[in-house]
Amino acid sequence: MKVTSEKRYALLQAARDSDYVKKVYGGYFNVFVAAFAEEGETWDLFRVVEGEFPDMNELHKYDGFVVTGSPYDAYGNDYWVLKLCFILQTLDAMEKKVLGICFGHQVLCRALGGKVGKAYSGWDIGLRRVSIVKDLSPCSFPGDLTEIPPSLSIIECHQDEVWEVPLGAEVIAFSDKTGVEMFTIGDHILGIQGHPEYTKDILYNLIDRLLSNNCIESAFAEKAKFGLEIAEPDRKCWEKICKNFLKGR
Repeated sequence: MKVTSEKRYALLQAARDSDYVKKVYGGYFNVFVAAFAEEGETWDLFRVVEGEFPDMNELHKYDGFVVTGSPYDAYGNDYWVLKLCFILQTLDAMEKKVLGICFGHQVLCRALGGKVGKAYSGWDIGLRRVSIVKDLSPCSFPGDLTEIPPSLSIIECHQDEVWEVPLGAEVIAFSDKTGVEMFTIGDHILGIQGHPEYTKDILYNLIDRLLSNNCIESAFAEKAKFGLEIAEPDRKCWEKICKNFLKGR
C-alpha cells in the first residue's frame, strides 16, 4: 500500500511469510495493512527477521510502528532481536506510537525493562476470552471507545508470555491462561498478546503446520480447531482499538 499521505507507518515483521499466507494474502504485510491501515496512509515493510531495519535517522518520519508475531523467542539473543530491542528503546524515548503483537508484545516488554519467558501453562492456541481490568480510567484504555467492554475474544497462538511488565507500565487485560494479555506505557506503547490481525483460516493453517512439525499433539490441535468452529473473535473491536491507538484518536 503505497500512496502519498501525511500519515506514515512501519511494519517491523519478525516472522517469515508462510507459503499459505503468501499464496492467499500475498504475505503478512498485506494481512496487517488490511486490518490496520486506512485510506491515504503510507505503510512501509521492514523484515527485521531478515535484518532489514528502518534507518535510525528516519525514525522521526513515522507516525507509528507495529511489531509482528514471530516463532522466535523474544528473550533470545539473536542479533536481529537485540537490534530490534535497541530500536524499540529509541522509539520509546521518542514517545513514538508502538503496537506490539504476540512476539512484538513480549519483545517490547523485554526492551523496556520487563521480563518474558516460556508460558508457565504451556501453549495457548485458539480463541481466548480476555478480561479487561475493572475500573480502568478511560484514558488508560486505548482506542477511544465509547464504552470499555468487560471482555473480548481474540485469537491466540503462543508458548511464551510476559512474566513482568516494565516499570511504569499498566496491565489492562488478562485471561485465565495469561496474566498479561495487554499492557500500556503512557499513550504511546501498547502490547497485545493475542492476534487481532489473524483470520481464522490463518490459524487453522498454522495449527496444521505445528502439528506436522510435532510441536503440538493431535488432541490439542483438534480442541483448538473446535473452539474456532463454535465461536468468533471480536475482530472489528480489536481493529478499532489498534487503529485508534496508532492514529492517536
